[in-house]
Amino acid sequence: MKEKPFAITLDVGSSLANRTGAWRTERPEYVHRLPPCNAACPAGENIQQWLFHAESGDYESAWRELMRDNPLPAVMGRICYHPCETACNRVQVDDAVGINAVERFLGDEAIRHGWTVEAPQATSGKRVLVVGSGPAGLSAAYHLRLLGHEVTIREAQDRAGGMMRYGIPRYRLPREVLDAEIDRVLALGITLELGTRVDDVLAAQRDGGFHAVFLAVGAGIGRRAYIPAGDSARILDAVTLLGGMEGEGPPLLGRKVAVYGGGNTAMDAARTARRLGATDAVVVYRRTRDRMPAHDEEVTEALEEGVRMKWLSTIKHADGGRITIERMELDETGFPQPTGEFEELDADTVVLALGQDSDLSLVEDVPDLAVDHGTVQVADGLMTGCQGIFAGGDMVPAERTATVAVGHGKKAARHIDAYLRGTSYRPGPKHDPAAFDRLNTWYYADAPASVRPRLELARRVSTFDEVVQGLDESTALFEARRCMSCGNCFECDNCYGVCPDNAITKLGPGKGFAIDLDYCKGCGLCVAECPSGAMDMVPEE
Repeated sequence: MKEKPFAITLDVGSSLANRTGAWRTERPEYVHRLPPCNAACPAGENIQQWLFHAESGDYESAWRELMRDNPLPAVMGRICYHPCETACNRVQVDDAVGINAVERFLGDEAIRHGWTVEAPQATSGKRVLVVGSGPAGLSAAYHLRLLGHEVTIREAQDRAGGMMRYGIPRYRLPREVLDAEIDRVLALGITLELGTRVDDVLAAQRDGGFHAVFLAVGAGIGRRAYIPAGDSARILDAVTLLGGMEGEGPPLLGRKVAVYGGGNTAMDAARTARRLGATDAVVVYRRTRDRMPAHDEEVTEALEEGVRMKWLSTIKHADGGRITIERMELDETGFPQPTGEFEELDADTVVLALGQDSDLSLVEDVPDLAVDHGTVQVADGLMTGCQGIFAGGDMVPAERTATVAVGHGKKAARHIDAYLRGTSYRPGPKHDPAAFDRLNTWYYADAPASVRPRLELARRVSTFDEVVQGLDESTALFEARRCMSCGNCFECDNCYGVCPDNAITKLGPGKGFAIDLDYCKGCGLCVAECPSGAMDMVPEE
């Protein structure tokens, strides 16, 4: 008797036999959505991607992903006001992911291990002048060098770093950290010319044979205000005070210091005064705390360190170690109005922290370059009205933070590169946002954020040691793992496990999944159970 060939007989009740895909009116699709942290980052970092590497313990890969967008992670991990965390979806579950803390950890690991970035072997033959070595200038120089161009930075001061060095106190940004990251950028083959002021940008471009220029002059001029004062009154601006900390000796302020203003620079000035020996440092501000431009954490730390706040107050007169302040009240629009009520305070020194401007004298004679309200006007690609002259950072209309400046440097570099190559740069389209209501948070256990340790209060006002400390490896790893991967698959296998039709196939680590539409009947269980909202049901065509 002839044997029958071997065959697999499918159970008539199985989906594989019935090809239930024919029942479907909707089908699931894997999607990519824009995480809210990425969308909120002024430097344009791919935060979710570098957190993905960090949570696996691959810190060098995480750092290299970070360095694709931001060449100063150890610095920004200290001074960035982390809008990414304000936008983080996890804040609606327990606490936002400590993105800034993990960024600092990765930056410090890179310094500790000596990780470097390789410069390209070939050069384009194009030369770019960067004016200013602050965050915008360093970022532009870094990205331009990686794009193959020769870069020269000219800096008027005798040290690089711009307002990061001359405007941010050491207790927030240790200089050895700043120097380490600047040195890594320069090691790519970038020329730095210190003590070289550019007075005429067109002459500098012509004489140096530069094909393009990026202007990144920081806001280093303190604004003044008319305050009637006697001959014995000592008044200086906050920029002079903070910049003077980088000189041979600190400024002499006396025992009682009044700081006039309500921004972050005012907080830095008052906290610096305390460290210089002021027994009484008072901030005089015209509005209330909730209307202060200073970030809340800066105000809180200042109060912890004994800085007093005189809300709804303005300085009317200064003389002989005393100031006269007038009480204000807010009108129906929130604008402060004088009340005619006065008070006197002791003040050996008055520090004005009323805002800052950039020195724009170098562009006075540049044709077609427009200046409005103290800022250089630029197009979407950060080019001014003069061909080949770009500008960013504090010089242009934007929020004046170091992270915004880093983002400007990267953006300008891409547009300068396109300009030099005779093309145009067009960023790709952005994905739809990964909203919180797309997530299935049942799968995420409660995990409150790690708290960064702080220098004990007793030591703060007697030293310029760093106040906010970093995370150790275990807490940094824990913090990275709190990321919910909003809007993007992290291969949790939920879809694979819950599919009743075995229609989902694993493609391998890092490759995701595939859906066999012959057997998917469109029940939507996989979409409903996706923790990160990385799947959608779409109508069947």
